[in-house]
Amino acid sequence: MSNPLCFTATGEGPPLVLLHGFTGDASTLRSLSHALADRFTVYSVDLPGHGRTGHLSDIGLYDFLATVDLLADFFEERNLNAAAVLGYSMGGRLALALSLNYPHLVSQLTLIGASAGLASQSERLARRQADSSLADELLEDGLPAFVDRWMTQPLFASQQGLAADVLAAARQQRLANDPVGLAASLRGAGTGAQPSLWGRLSEISASTLLLVGEQDTKFRRLAMRLSTGLSQSETVVIAQAGHAVHVENPQATVAALREFLSTNHD
Repeated sequence: MSNPLCFTATGEGPPLVLLHGFTGDASTLRSLSHALADRFTVYSVDLPGHGRTGHLSDIGLYDFLATVDLLADFFEERNLNAAAVLGYSMGGRLALALSLNYPHLVSQLTLIGASAGLASQSERLARRQADSSLADELLEDGLPAFVDRWMTQPLFASQQGLAADVLAAARQQRLANDPVGLAASLRGAGTGAQPSLWGRLSEISASTLLLVGEQDTKFRRLAMRLSTGLSQSETVVIAQAGHAVHVENPQATVAALREFLSTNHD
């Protein structure tokens, strides 16, 4: 059976794989793929339940570790060994797990607004229950109502200053997703559904860049915590940005990425 993950590829050079966040798709990282295609072959993946990959009939593939295995299979099908990998938010959690479980596939790791999960079982249980309720709301209230609530949560408050056409395009992109797929993703790959990776950070052999927006208070704390556990990491705080630095300040994000990625590829 061929790998069900859809993707776009652009550019020439060593591989760089981009993993989007929840409700996103490959297009949401386009500012990065376009800017880096002069030096890399950039693969932008649509994760299970999102974009052109859509809803997968095998519900087991939404499980967090099953998705990590699916990504590893995607890499191996294309002979993408020792690739640079970037993940945003949910994509960052998956990228972190990929680098732990399949270290030969990841040479450089970039995490944007990401975490290593929740440390305690009680925290994970509470989050799983909250995500399950969110998934129920999505299916009961419909995708438009869910997306409008999602985009106005405090985590994305800094995005309200973006141009109206940028916000409208982001809303339309989210509305193009399959609601059943998004609900399955919440239940299977939400933060509460994943195992805690905090105790394994020292195992990561890939050099790691932590990108976080200066206005993203929660994830600045998490980046500091990640940096203490990682053996080879640097943290760059992106000015005038919140959680989605690649959307809110793409120029500074690309500059930080270029500097980091050039370390091992020049």
